[in-house]
Amino acid sequence: MGDEPVNVKEYQILAKQALPKMYYDYFAGGSEDQHTLRENVAAFQRITLRPRILVDVSKIDMSTTILGYKTSAPIMIAPTGMHKLAHPEGEVLTAKAAAACDVIMGLSFMPTCTIEEVASSCNAIRFFQLYVFKRREISALMVKRAEANGFKAILLTVDTPKVGRREADIKNKMIAPQLKNFDMSTEVDDSGGSKLEAFAARSFDPSLSWKDIAWLKSITKLPVLLKGVLTREDAVKAIEVGVEGIIVSNHGARQLDYVPATINALEEVVLAVQGRVPVLFDGGIRRGTDVFKALALGAQAVMVGRPVVFGLTTKGEYGARRVIEMLKDELELTMALSGCPTLSDITRNHVRMQSDNRHCRM
Repeated sequence: MGDEPVNVKEYQILAKQALPKMYYDYFAGGSEDQHTLRENVAAFQRITLRPRILVDVSKIDMSTTILGYKTSAPIMIAPTGMHKLAHPEGEVLTAKAAAACDVIMGLSFMPTCTIEEVASSCNAIRFFQLYVFKRREISALMVKRAEANGFKAILLTVDTPKVGRREADIKNKMIAPQLKNFDMSTEVDDSGGSKLEAFAARSFDPSLSWKDIAWLKSITKLPVLLKGVLTREDAVKAIEVGVEGIIVSNHGARQLDYVPATINALEEVVLAVQGRVPVLFDGGIRRGTDVFKALALGAQAVMVGRPVVFGLTTKGEYGARRVIEMLKDELELTMALSGCPTLSDITRNHVRMQSDNRHCRM
């Protein structure tokens, strides 16, 4: 393989060579048997495309709006933690890559750059991921800081009452760097393995429930999106409590193993929501064809996490930017070859899932 990757998967190969094993395993790994981790990618490969021919595709328009904010493509940078493990300048470079590509960045609740450093680095549209701590005042302060620094939405992560069993981190005795947004210096019992897991167990609030959505909405004017929805029941409940958006996500397969691949859960949630709020997608995107498939199944946009981190690892801001550019280029080509000059032309009829084949036989 040459020095310049030709697809986003090759950045992961280079990142594995460049990162210490502890850090690579942290970024790349999933929980327990890692079944869902493999399925997040493999499930896309079982979805085939149904292209249309003889359509004028001389002009392809991938632009869209997400929560009213214009973006060059339905591709966002997912919130992922601790980018300084990948590159010394961390999330600041990730934000600059987002700005250069004119896409929206999700900033992790646990970055290695401060909210203020990221906000002042460039003019990217940014959303802020939120975990709720047992000490609610910490989470409330983070929301206020994000709002004061121009972040446009809160992505409330709702699938982490406890941290999933990430066995690579346990074996490696994963040590997190100082998280500059809040104090992580208090000693925790990490004799069983991952210090990061011990910190989460001490800090995250496992009592978080539906009633707390009202609390969050009461302390911010920003729209609140729920990140971690996988079922129609929770999608309906989310609508009932008044959230402004839903992110179909299994946390990059880092939480409960043997949940569905996110792409297999997407349509169930979309059908339950019935267009009342935007549905975003997170998990397993590695190709422009994957983006196309998620859009065809009803997602308004997709989030990309690990590939951006691996691009950042190997080539800094340029690498993170190239990952997004590659996906945009591949999506544009897929749209052209499928007969879809605009995003609105992409429909459910452009994809076939294995379940569709079963229904046809019946």
